Amino acid sequence: MPQSHHRESHDREPRGRVAVVTGAGRGIGAATARRLARDGLAVAVVDLDAGEARRTADAITADGGRATALGADVTDAELVEAAVARITGELGAPTVLVNNAGIIRDDLLFRMSEADWDAVVGVHLKGAFLMTRAVQKHMVEAGFGRIVNLSSTSALGNRGQANYAAAKAGVQGFTKTLAIELGRFGVTANAVAPGLVATDMTRATARRLGMSWDDFVARSVEDIPVGRPGAPEDIANAVSFFVGEAAGYVSGQVLYVAGGPTV
Repeated sequence: MPQSHHRESHDREPRGRVAVVTGAGRGIGAATARRLARDGLAVAVVDLDAGEARRTADAITADGGRATALGADVTDAELVEAAVARITGELGAPTVLVNNAGIIRDDLLFRMSEADWDAVVGVHLKGAFLMTRAVQKHMVEAGFGRIVNLSSTSALGNRGQANYAAAKAGVQGFTKTLAIELGRFGVTANAVAPGLVATDMTRATARRLGMSWDDFVARSVEDIPVGRPGAPEDIANAVSFFVGEAAGYVSGQVLYVAGGPTV
């Protein structure tokens, strides 16, 4: 039996495992960090805003969980390596990674600046690459790993989001390649692609369109079979499944969490 499988078979219980969640200061990332803590994992809350990260970590510890907060720019290789080293020292070697950090800089193509293109692609794609490269060595050594990357229904195309759509489609290709390369080491890689979710980011989209949040939701849910926007917890639930032991034979998949079928 391969050594990686042997190690995983002796590590069935998630308690004691360490998860890293990026962009976890608020929204989907914060909900995911809290959910994984409830699942029994120690959680490193990483966010560009150290204060936001601290608030999420404090909420976890107040609920009896174990967490640490780090302010870090996921597009900076040196900062990423330093953050992972600190996480390893404070919580233990991470074997779960959720690449959630993201930004939007929406505009129509003819008005989109190079800076807005580079910023969005950098955070979503380079950030996921740097974090995964830094953490995967701990997963390979442990013979167990779970990588969950946040994509979006915008990967299928969305007006005014050429940068974001390209980045989120890239995340899917990145995920599938990770699954191929790392599977033999006991590591799975999957992506969650949310539809409309009530977060600060989507509220910013409504403002960009000159709409109130209520009007934006009312228009959007006309195309959502379940008739409501998603909540951050809906996405956190999907991440929790991929992270769990029961998902060990699921890898390289993209799960659309959008309140209905997505084509």
